[in-house]
Amino acid sequence: MNGARSPNAGISRAAGQVHRLLTEAWRLQPLYVSLYAILLSFVVGGVLISIIGVNPFAAYWALSRGMVGGGDEIAGSVARSVPFIGSALALAFAFRAGLFNIGAEGQLLAGGVTAAYVGALSWMSDLPGIAAIPLILIAGTLGGAIWGGIPGVLRTKTGAHEVISTIMLNSLVLFGVRWMVNSRDPVVLRDTESTVPRTDPISDTAVLPELAASQPVLHVGLFALLGVCFVVAFVLNRTTFGFEVGTVGLNPHASHYAGINVNRVIVIAMAASGAFAGLAAASEVSGTNGAFQPGTFFLMGFDGIAIALLARTNPVAIIAAALVWGSMLSGAPLMQQEADVSIDVVRIIQALVLLFVAADAIVRYLFRVRESAQSPFQATSIEGAV
Repeated sequence: MNGARSPNAGISRAAGQVHRLLTEAWRLQPLYVSLYAILLSFVVGGVLISIIGVNPFAAYWALSRGMVGGGDEIAGSVARSVPFIGSALALAFAFRAGLFNIGAEGQLLAGGVTAAYVGALSWMSDLPGIAAIPLILIAGTLGGAIWGGIPGVLRTKTGAHEVISTIMLNSLVLFGVRWMVNSRDPVVLRDTESTVPRTDPISDTAVLPELAASQPVLHVGLFALLGVCFVVAFVLNRTTFGFEVGTVGLNPHASHYAGINVNRVIVIAMAASGAFAGLAAASEVSGTNGAFQPGTFFLMGFDGIAIALLARTNPVAIIAAALVWGSMLSGAPLMQQEADVSIDVVRIIQALVLLFVAADAIVRYLFRVRESAQSPFQATSIEGAV
């Protein structure tokens, strides 16, 4: 009897494994769309490069070597990607709550200038690194959280849409920090001994340790942002608050009738989004620049939108998407140097990625990717059929 059952048991286990693999493959359909969007963008970019009379294969070969051609290039690409992780996570978390946060760039600026101000205080040099580094990172995180929380409060108290309020706040903080850093009479935050507009350098004790002497410098801020991504993934998928965030994002009215405090979720989600951007800015100030310069975060908030969409707002997938994004920007100078192709071509390719991800119907049609979120392999159990 046991001998007769053994083959059936083996077939059942094998069928069950196939069932799980097929189901998992179906769940990865959104990932396929993102990968196909990147592929399609490079194809269209190659056509544009060939139109200007350059061999696209030679251009892309130079780009790839600039991205991952050696240890220094890999470290530089990863370092370039670090702030994008924070800016994309800021957008993705707000998206999960049904909020369109356009203010990541302003939140980066708010977090960066706050971190630089705290890091340059005279008494910071008296603190050991184990205290100074967390302090400057917390300062930047709080600066971003406050600036991100303001649109959330405006949304709940006055009904002001976060798209409008975050855009206005972007302009407010942009021109505000420009004045504070550029002003010579009166001197507000400007380093009067520097030839370029920037704040006073932060204390040596508040500088993040280097992981690699690349360009830009790869520092331990990478681990802080990676950790935040995994923590956010856990919160969204395994906690009651994460369930509330997703529910509010799907239907705030139904969430209200279900007993969820929708206003609280909105304010916390926007403040958390700003906090992630502020942490990324503080890590750049502390680990890369050693001071704050307003142009450091130019367009970084809008890059975060593209990366968040490319990752389908998945906090863990944001890591890979940000690495691709930052690596392309890191490798672009070598492509310009060797293939005589403008760095702007990389920006065009990135814009195409955003286009194809946003208009995913094009990608689904060309590559025959189905749109259904329900896997047909979940309809029946193969194990039960055997």
